[in-house]
Amino acid sequence: MKFIKPKNHNAEKVDWLVSERARNIVKNYAEYTEHSENEVVKLFLLNLVEDEDFIAWIEQKRNNRRIVIQLGIENLVGDEKIG
Repeated sequence: MKFIKPKNHNAEKVDWLVSERARNIVKNYAEYTEHSENEVVKLFLLNLVEDEDFIAWIEQKRNNRRIVIQLGIENLVGDEKIG
């Protein structure tokens, strides 16, 4: 049995300007996947931490501990590379 994970209730409303095309893509993808538009955006953005070049860039930052903790990527960054 898989248990239901709680949703993140620490969400804040964000005021971004997004093109009509991008909004339509999210809207239709949400309909296709049967997720809410918020969930589609969240899941897509969380996939950005799988970008190896992005992780390497974070590892190169001088004081990256705050970034690593904020993004929850401690398991992706080696302990020796957290400064």
